[in-house]
Amino acid sequence: MSWLGKARLTVVSLAVAGLALSSTSYGWSAQTATTWPGGSSVSTADGSNVFGSNLSGLSFQSPTVVWAVKNGPGMIYKLLPDGAKWKPSPSSGKALHYSNGNGDPDAEGVVATPDGLFVSTERDNKNDEDSLLKVLRFDPNSTASSLNATGEWNLTPDLPDVDPNGGLEAISWIPDSFLTAHGFRDEHTGAAYSPRSYSGHGTGLYFLGLEDNATIYAYALSLSGSSYTRVATITTGFAGVMDLEFEPETGHLWAECDDTCSGQTKTLDLNAQGKFAVTATYSRPSGMSNLNNEGFTIAPQSTCTSGHKTVLWSDDGNTSQHASAAALSPAPADSTPTHDVPSRCRGSGTALPCGGLERWSSSWVSSSSWSACWWRAGGWSARWSR
Repeated sequence: MSWLGKARLTVVSLAVAGLALSSTSYGWSAQTATTWPGGSSVSTADGSNVFGSNLSGLSFQSPTVVWAVKNGPGMIYKLLPDGAKWKPSPSSGKALHYSNGNGDPDAEGVVATPDGLFVSTERDNKNDEDSLLKVLRFDPNSTASSLNATGEWNLTPDLPDVDPNGGLEAISWIPDSFLTAHGFRDEHTGAAYSPRSYSGHGTGLYFLGLEDNATIYAYALSLSGSSYTRVATITTGFAGVMDLEFEPETGHLWAECDDTCSGQTKTLDLNAQGKFAVTATYSRPSGMSNLNNEGFTIAPQSTCTSGHKTVLWSDDGNTSQHASAAALSPAPADSTPTHDVPSRCRGSGTALPCGGLERWSSSWVSSSSWSACWWRAGGWSARWSR
């Protein structure tokens, strides 16, 4: 969605250790939000008026690379660390075009994947009265001054009719390995998801958020052509969805809403039926104003420090002439009994590691066999290898 004004990128921390999830109502008017789990502090993370108007989707490619898209004109930026802030790389800020070299895609969401950069768009800005719901792929290594799409999927015929400014606002990618390991259900086949059903789709599915109805649609995209298959339809209970982010360590699919929903976020997790369902709703950090945040991304697990990871928001309204803000906060106190935490999961001293939480077994095995630890659903757990 484009608005008059300029964009602000906000960064706060996400405390994973000690994160407790609670069920909430699906109806926007009735839902209750939990305090943001990373603390209240927020600080600016860009220079003054760097991006201009309409900064939208965000995606971490690595601890030192973040991709950002602007929706009007359609552009893409490669952001690099600048001390405690982020700045565009010298060669970044490239105009985007459709695969034929024409047009000005209204780029709203972006996700970095093993198969390239994928951008969700809602219309051609040169014909902005008509909805055009396309996913575009771009080469992140291209040295060209502007980028033509190397892949293009027109989802308009498969999706509900929406306002031209209320289309594909968000995109994320979830690997097949996670989906199959957790029993994801394929609504197209009516059975457990099998990647072999979709030849040439790569190694994961694309999850797209439609702003007007706040619904998420999962697709298998044929990477050698323009065909696609819808695999799932997921409700969020929001009034709108502005960005999506998959967090591998917890298995959460995060959905983010802007000032329409007072800046709330939700986590969705796979349930026993193999469907993504809302498991928690969070308020924005108390130190953040109610902004027109259209981008949301979480730093990789390797950046975890003292139980925190950085989270970035982008503000389409460029409040106070900034497109970014940053914050770190101490991890919330954790009340999990230490005797119930395998020693490998405890870290040193009283510090708890970043990670998730789901007990896979009623009894613990030798700590030497744990290969990963994480926090989910209010209790310590771990994954073990044999």
